[in-house]
Amino acid sequence: MTYQEKLRAIIEKLPKEPGVYKYLNEEDKIIYVGKAKALKNRVSSYFNKDSSLNRKTRKLVSEIRDIEYVVVDTEYDALLLENNLIKKLQPKYNILLKDDKTYPFICVTNEPFPRIFPTRNIQDKRHRYFGPYASVRIMHAILELFKDLYTLRTCQLSLTEKNIQEGKFKVCLEYHIKNCQGPCEGLQSEADYLEDIRQAVDILKGKISPVKQYFKEKMTHAAGQMDFENAQRYKEKLEALDKFQEKSLVTNPKITDTDVFTIISEENYAYINFIKIINGCINQTKSLEVKKKLGEEDVEILEQVIVDTREQYGKQSQRILTNIDSLEGIQFDVAVVKLPKIGDLKKLVELSLKNVMYFKKDRQTARLSRQNANQKNQVLIQLKNDLNLTELPKHIECFDNSNIQGTNPVASMVCFKDGKPAKKEYRHFKIKTVVGPDDFASMHEVVTRRYKRLITEQKPLPDLIVIDGGKGQLNAAYRALQELGIRKDVPVVGIAKRLEEIYYPHDQLPLHIHKKSPALALLQHLRNEAHRFAITFHRDLRSKNSLNTQLEEIPGIGTSTVQKLLTEFKSVKKLKEAAPSEIEQLIGKHKAQILLNGLKKD
Repeated sequence: MTYQEKLRAIIEKLPKEPGVYKYLNEEDKIIYVGKAKALKNRVSSYFNKDSSLNRKTRKLVSEIRDIEYVVVDTEYDALLLENNLIKKLQPKYNILLKDDKTYPFICVTNEPFPRIFPTRNIQDKRHRYFGPYASVRIMHAILELFKDLYTLRTCQLSLTEKNIQEGKFKVCLEYHIKNCQGPCEGLQSEADYLEDIRQAVDILKGKISPVKQYFKEKMTHAAGQMDFENAQRYKEKLEALDKFQEKSLVTNPKITDTDVFTIISEENYAYINFIKIINGCINQTKSLEVKKKLGEEDVEILEQVIVDTREQYGKQSQRILTNIDSLEGIQFDVAVVKLPKIGDLKKLVELSLKNVMYFKKDRQTARLSRQNANQKNQVLIQLKNDLNLTELPKHIECFDNSNIQGTNPVASMVCFKDGKPAKKEYRHFKIKTVVGPDDFASMHEVVTRRYKRLITEQKPLPDLIVIDGGKGQLNAAYRALQELGIRKDVPVVGIAKRLEEIYYPHDQLPLHIHKKSPALALLQHLRNEAHRFAITFHRDLRSKNSLNTQLEEIPGIGTSTVQKLLTEFKSVKKLKEAAPSEIEQLIGKHKAQILLNGLKKD
């Protein structure tokens, strides 16, 4: 019997009952789990010849070699079972849920005189955990509120009744600054302490009204007993609660516990936002990205997310709001799905949609950045292969000389990192040891100066050095690297302008990279940038020297005076436009008069 005949026989025997089906491949590994209102109808739809399956689903069907199924009582039971199996088995073709962050929790310990503290580790099942919190700032705001309202211990002492009676502990600084009432020495009863913990837990559950009522009664009672100091203390606690609630309130406080789920999707991804409302306050938020495997519909994805999220965050909400009309009226546990049309409930859905839109934009931007990074790496990989390098050239430096008619010889070095200009690393060089227009000697000098300094400062060397010029400049640079003892550490090549040929030291024949290669385009970009940077520096230097000469030719005006004038006015044109009083203030009245007379003659 062929596998097709085997599958047809299984499908014929499938019941028309709610259940979960599992597809297995030839290695008997489960590759897909799905739920069905009627197992036979749903499974057979994958194998109908006239069914309009997309390409990915056809790929799934081509790998199916066996089918297993489980019958349940209701469609909702099927949804629960499907969710559990997907989490346990993680089949190849089922959607993946990815949280936008790892959120922290607030832990309330299960011990005498419990502690309350933030944590990301929820492995110890003895304790109670509240969260996760989407904002660390909000979590710390709640913990600060507890400090204002209660005197809870922060130590990790084992405050058993026996230890306290035996006097094993002494009060610490927290007691003396009134942040703790000293339960370690039996100065506070456990019943009194547990009342504070109970109220703190109510706040963590979003039940602020009972806590406010408690402090209000205490304040009224203290005022009635003329104990105005304690009445003021309770009033401050009430104000702290009001302030906290004002920050958290997003809608009408009369709104009962509600879960909000919204979804938007594109071809390959779906984005979901979840907001949990308790007593009119946002208690939790979460955003997820779903990578589609078989072109799943939004309603199918959201069903799984609702089940999974309510298991994680609690099922006490009796109402679920969404933007998907086909889910309206469906019941999850005790909660019924609604699609609000007006009022505050609709505003909650709009708020969730706004959040999911931002989340989608962030995810798309992140993917685009990764794609751009991959493209840059592809260019560097191409360059590495073309030049036969041993390392990926993430850090490249390129040198160029400039001397027009033999005057003001200069050089430039530009730096590219990850295929992009790193302009803060660019360097200019004035040629110091070479007389006249000698490009080879100039190149030897600047390469020596550049890498001698890097070696002295123990900074990293580049992965590749590019010399703008032919064999002469390249060999000069190569000799400089030899003398510094780093010839084997850094590869160096030259790029000739005319035919865009790439030269290696001691290699007679040049390398020709394909004219349309992105690697050659990167080398050309480096060369052009080094040339532009050198020419700009040369022009500035030549212009400055010309100005210096023009001013120094005026009798009575020396070098130091010229430097003062150029530092202040930058050019002879601006100097001529300046008011005489400005010049007098800078160099004195006598020299200013000499200068102005000289400029008029000029």
